[in-house]
Amino acid sequence: MDTATICSTFRRLALEAGAEIMKVYNADEMDVRLKGDESPVTVADEAADKLIFAGLKAALPDLPVVTEEQADSHDLQANTFVIVDPLDGTKEFIQRRGDFTVNIALVENGVPTRGVVYAPAKNRLFYTDADGQTVEESGAFDLMETGSTTPLSVRSSNNDGLIVVASKSHRDAATDDYIDKYSVASSTSAGSSLKFCLVAAGEADLYPRLGRTMEWDTAAGHAVLLGAGGSVVRFDDHSPLKYGKSGYENPFFIAHAPDVALKPA
Repeated sequence: MDTATICSTFRRLALEAGAEIMKVYNADEMDVRLKGDESPVTVADEAADKLIFAGLKAALPDLPVVTEEQADSHDLQANTFVIVDPLDGTKEFIQRRGDFTVNIALVENGVPTRGVVYAPAKNRLFYTDADGQTVEESGAFDLMETGSTTPLSVRSSNNDGLIVVASKSHRDAATDDYIDKYSVASSTSAGSSLKFCLVAAGEADLYPRLGRTMEWDTAAGHAVLLGAGGSVVRFDDHSPLKYGKSGYENPFFIAHAPDVALKPA
């Protein structure tokens, strides 16, 4: 596959979708509805999904696509596919807290190998390049011209004082009990797939998730973390988290820098 084309397409579509999302974010009112699983959805989710799906089909017609907002794509069975969450962190979006992202990832044989995570309200753009190295881009985010990029690498973790990041909207007692097994220097909360990116950028060591997530929630952030030298493993046995599962539902997992001495479940 032409990974350079794939990565540039992902980047462009994430930026275009982010612009559409921000139009709704900055409007006076949002049209918020509940889906069948009781999760919220807005016109921004749907507009971003439509834009990304059409853009992927035009630029990368041979790659199957799974998106959160198109239920008919959830029966796809393929070894190589693109998976999209057009607006991850809808609850943060609705509350105008800024911690929401556009997620697009390429999955190959169960592993997310390329991905982009764009947080338009935070003005942060993370992605893997054609070689699989994760970078953070800064600047004006021109659609066609890449700005200044900084290669990212996970930090050298000190197990006597870890920096932990956890979910802002889904943190619970079980998560806190697990975090308490570690020596923690500081703990923070963040929404959406930004948590993976904070570990990738060396701003955190550990992100445990003891709650329901879907593959479209995690694949892009997972790719970003892998490209920075980090790992994402199952919570129960610490084996690598895989993709393309039936129903696209994840088990509990832990995202971490490699020096972290993981505690048992």
